[in-house]
Amino acid sequence: MTHTRFAFIKAHWHSDIVDRALEGFQELIPAEQIDVFDVPGAFEMPLLAKELAKTGKYDAIACAAFVVDGGIYRHDFVAQAVVDGLMQAGMETNVPVLSVSLTPHHYQETDHHNAIYRAHFVDKGREAANAALMITKTRKEALSE
Repeated sequence: MTHTRFAFIKAHWHSDIVDRALEGFQELIPAEQIDVFDVPGAFEMPLLAKELAKTGKYDAIACAAFVVDGGIYRHDFVAQAVVDGLMQAGMETNVPVLSVSLTPHHYQETDHHNAIYRAHFVDKGREAANAALMITKTRKEALSE
């Protein structure tokens, strides 16, 4: 019998915040069941998620990024493209690809905002772990009948 395995992809941009999602994920899923991958930014997550899903090694893949308004580009368009890409990767490979990609409307690099989003990413990591466990269990039950 194969053991349940998960991939966790995290964007390096704002890693001091994004890495907290992995901490939350590991509160519910043991680290030895998770392969962790770092990518430069959010745009790189969908392709890697698709490639990892195609290996057949993973029951679900979680992807974490923090997409903020840098003043140069429309961060909401970036975030939408990333989430669409993650959904497409899951649909094309039949492996659930979960998003922990957050796009705040108002973010400033202050100690106060950083503390809020670090805590929020821990919560979101837990939520992603719950979703990964639930969808894995549901799919195994539904597809084994």
